[in-house]
Amino acid sequence: MLPWKRLLRPLAALVLTAAAATLPAAGTAQAATAPSSGWNDYSCKPSAAHPRPVVLVHGTLGNSVDNWLGLAPYLTSRGYCVFSLDYGQLDGVPLFHGLGPIDRSAAQLSVFVDKVLSATGAAEADLVGHSQGGMMPRYYLKFLGGAAKVNALVGIAPDNHGTTLSGLTHLLPYFPGAEDLLKATTPGLADQIVGSAFLTKLNAGGDTVPGVRYTVIASQYDEVVTPWRSQYLSGSDVHNVLLQDLCPLDLSEHLAIGLLDRIAFHEVANALDPAHATASTCASVFS
Repeated sequence: MLPWKRLLRPLAALVLTAAAATLPAAGTAQAATAPSSGWNDYSCKPSAAHPRPVVLVHGTLGNSVDNWLGLAPYLTSRGYCVFSLDYGQLDGVPLFHGLGPIDRSAAQLSVFVDKVLSATGAAEADLVGHSQGGMMPRYYLKFLGGAAKVNALVGIAPDNHGTTLSGLTHLLPYFPGAEDLLKATTPGLADQIVGSAFLTKLNAGGDTVPGVRYTVIASQYDEVVTPWRSQYLSGSDVHNVLLQDLCPLDLSEHLAIGLLDRIAFHEVANALDPAHATASTCASVFS
């Protein structure tokens, strides 16, 4: 790379980050009044333009509010009825969820989707999840009847085929009892390790189920779900997206892509309404 390009790239990335951090500021205020703005407002009725409610599914150690202070207002301001749930709670562990067995978390999602559909009168919902929240719904779709109630699943940095956590999981065999302790205390973490029994069952027979559209939005700088290409799905109705193909200057890693990256948010909106999709570019931070 030429020297001037080495200088311009971090400068441009800084501009993009600043834009992403400042533009959602108004959205954060909306999140504070979510019940009246459409976020978790059970009186919200989907419009003809956006006929399906959107259910946001947080990631490991996340919750129904903090994970979505950026994306929820982004979608509500565009006319969507948006809802979010807490799942995978452990006794005595407040705020940090997604740690319980993932099959049980999927059952919680099933109950929540039914609640949203009943309140809104919609026949189907769209699901958008970050990290574990982009992978866990696939269990609901495949084993709990969710495919009949879901139109689309959008995964932002989902660990669809597990993670090595930048190679750290390879060290577990060198610490006797560590893996058993992980399974006993935080089964939701153990379920996400490459080769786990949960993931083996989830991915057996194919990644997808008929009737659901799948989108995966990944970043090559993801340091949590590794290798990052393992996030991608295979199937006839799958759209895999690399964030850096949309904007080479975007340096978002695992957390930023879900919390504040408006280029990723724009691609989520495209996935929810493909008939009116517009190209996601570096300029999408200003949209």
